[in-house]
Amino acid sequence: MTDTPPRRRRPLLGVAAVVLVALLVGALLVRHYAVQTFWVPSGSMRPVLEDGDVLLVDRQQRQEAHRGEIVVFDGTGYFAPSEDGRRYWVKRVIGVGGDRVRCCDDAGRITIDGEPLEEPYLAAGVAPSDVPFDVQVPEGAMFVLGDDRGDSADSRDHLGSPGGGMIPTDRVVGEVRRIVWPLARAGDVPRLGSP
Repeated sequence: MTDTPPRRRRPLLGVAAVVLVALLVGALLVRHYAVQTFWVPSGSMRPVLEDGDVLLVDRQQRQEAHRGEIVVFDGTGYFAPSEDGRRYWVKRVIGVGGDRVRCCDDAGRITIDGEPLEEPYLAAGVAPSDVPFDVQVPEGAMFVLGDDRGDSADSRDHLGSPGGGMIPTDRVVGEVRRIVWPLARAGDVPRLGSP
């Protein structure tokens, strides 16, 4: 009878399985609580975001909205679904609860509570809005616009819809923090737009 060496394969497989499960759970927790990726499906946020950009969204800022931020939100029931059925939208927060947002003053600028909104993210020659509006944003809601105002379906297009074009802040998935793809455009997304 020969002696057989002790088997070590099973403990190694067990350790590998535990490590794999821990990594999977960790990735799911990070995605649910910390960050998530989304892609930009249109040119409505040009020139800051381009069609096809992949974004890193800070989920720690979910259910919050601050003027000037670019956020991803669930527009179900407030914005009509797109042709591809997407329910998530990427827009810039222009007004938050309590703000009176109006377009436009004599100089053609959007105003927040009577103060002109500086919008350095708009491309040269892009008007702040060709659609006049005067809205009071209710508490717990936000008024959002795309940066390419002539190519954006946003709060202006939904003034007569349920919610009056306002999106509840509890629909915010998170704030857009970085472009991660394509690599040539990778970098932080600036926060701008507060009067």
